[in-house]
Amino acid sequence: MSSALFIIDVQNDFTEGGALGVAGGGAVAAGISRLLAEHPGSYDHIFASRDWHDGDNDNGGHFSGSPDFVDSWPVHCIAGTPGAEYHAALDLGPGVIHVHKGQGIPAYSIFEGTTGSGESVQDALSRLGVTTIDVAGIATDYCVLASATDALGAGFTVRVLTDLVAGVAPESSVAALDRLAAAGATVTTSSLDG
Repeated sequence: MSSALFIIDVQNDFTEGGALGVAGGGAVAAGISRLLAEHPGSYDHIFASRDWHDGDNDNGGHFSGSPDFVDSWPVHCIAGTPGAEYHAALDLGPGVIHVHKGQGIPAYSIFEGTTGSGESVQDALSRLGVTTIDVAGIATDYCVLASATDALGAGFTVRVLTDLVAGVAPESSVAALDRLAAAGATVTTSSLDG
């Protein structure tokens, strides 16, 4: 039985100044770094996901020149570009399991991605004996929501760290946290506030 931290999509395109930047994204990056620095060993495993979209197609309708900002979006997080890189304030340290998702298809949940070795996130979690998962990152109302929902659905004990997430809009972010709490997640702050 072991624990994991999911760091969801803390990328340049999702933080201030990026193609789909959200307010507070940079602070989330810095906060996660602080958590890892001040509480080393708190997690047995750390998974960090990134959108890693193809640059030569619409990624299954995910990209649009006239996006609806629900199912279609402006171009963002093209694999290998600065926008797809982790935010500069995110200091992951060694041993992190990097996950790429959205390679040619829409993908919101970390469970839709694969590790550097091509392993599914579910298989990696099973292999490592993970039973509890804390979730942090961007965006509360999209990829954090999807990742935490899938973790709950897979039977994990899940906490969402409210001081280490940032959302697209306040109303939908509150609604997302309410949905996760109703589904069985613990919605709480990190040990930075404790």
